[in-house]
Amino acid sequence: MFDYDKWQEIFSTIRKNKLRTFLTVIGISWGIFMIIILIGLGNGFRKGVTKDFGEWATNSGFVWGQKTTISYEGFQPGRYINFDNSDTQILKSRVREIRYLAPRNQLGGWRGGNNVTRNNLTGAFTITGDYPEFNKINVQNIDDGRFINKKDVEDHRKVAVIGQNVVNLLFEKDEEPIGEYITINKVNFQVVGVIKPIRNTGDENDQNTIHVPFSTFQRAFNFGDKVGWYAFSAYEHYDVDAVQTKMINMLKHKNSVHPLDEDAIGYFNLQKEFEEISGLFTGLELFTWFVGLCTLFAGIIGVSNIMLIIVKERTKEIGIRKSLGATPMSIVSLILQESVFLSIVGGYVALIFGLLLLDVMAKVIPEDSIILNPSVSPGVALGSLALLVIGGMIAGIMPARKAAAISPIEAIRQEN
Repeated sequence: MFDYDKWQEIFSTIRKNKLRTFLTVIGISWGIFMIIILIGLGNGFRKGVTKDFGEWATNSGFVWGQKTTISYEGFQPGRYINFDNSDTQILKSRVREIRYLAPRNQLGGWRGGNNVTRNNLTGAFTITGDYPEFNKINVQNIDDGRFINKKDVEDHRKVAVIGQNVVNLLFEKDEEPIGEYITINKVNFQVVGVIKPIRNTGDENDQNTIHVPFSTFQRAFNFGDKVGWYAFSAYEHYDVDAVQTKMINMLKHKNSVHPLDEDAIGYFNLQKEFEEISGLFTGLELFTWFVGLCTLFAGIIGVSNIMLIIVKERTKEIGIRKSLGATPMSIVSLILQESVFLSIVGGYVALIFGLLLLDVMAKVIPEDSIILNPSVSPGVALGSLALLVIGGMIAGIMPARKAAAISPIEAIRQEN
């Protein structure tokens, strides 16, 4: 229960030793402050590094053709592997672990730019042929209109979904692009959607891209049945690496590639990359907690030492209390309450300053920085504070036991 006299005595002791109390609180708060700042910066660093994943499904990957290095079935090394629509059908029918498969083509090759015109305006943009499934693998934020749908592909519709920079360069300010036409390699496409990037990382690729139906792309730009590469995502309970290996084996067999030729088909496993980065940051977070807890432990030791000094200074007072009938438990609770109170004050101050500093850093750090929006979750903040309270109780146990063991007669004699 709340004992007014005890708390009055605690505050009286604090007022008499302001500097010592201040230094004790600083020692306690530094550990929590370090935990909050280090974890906040670690989270910001994680966001900054993983922002390049954007809205890609983390259980996804890519497969593309390269040159063979081993002769096989009469074919000499150096043959370039080109995928086509029959490869797509084989993958869809035989690799059941694939959730979404998105064959893709691009004019001018990887990162290639192509002139796109509208009236008397011209701009160079990336032109890709896509399936609706691509929007499941790399989620596009449709700012206006829609993305490519199944009917567009089936009917070879000449429609386009354009990035925000395409709108800025080919359309007048406040002009509605939906329903208007743009010209790509002398072929007119009607705009049915505008993509606005979900993330602002300084990467202009999404904003400079024009998506057209895959079937229309093949027909309009004389690609025949060629497929440039595949983007895919696996069902959640399947390992992407295993699915990718199965796909590559299927494609090798279909295209007469030696089973041991590791260079004929290129691949990229986004899940593996993401797991490696996540593992790195998990280790960094554990190290951060270790450093913070070591600092916190040092602060707890400091509190314990201060409380021992306080007990020694109040030996006579404690002896008088016991001679008047105070129980050992009441003496213990007095010391523990003071220790926990100092811990709570120090932790709360550190928590407030730490969160304020992270908030300031989140506002001043540029969005394209390697550290993005440093912050901590409420669970981490409250958990750190709870940890400090427990530490304060531990710090007060030894001084409290020593105080409870004081003999009233010896205490009075010692002072005399």
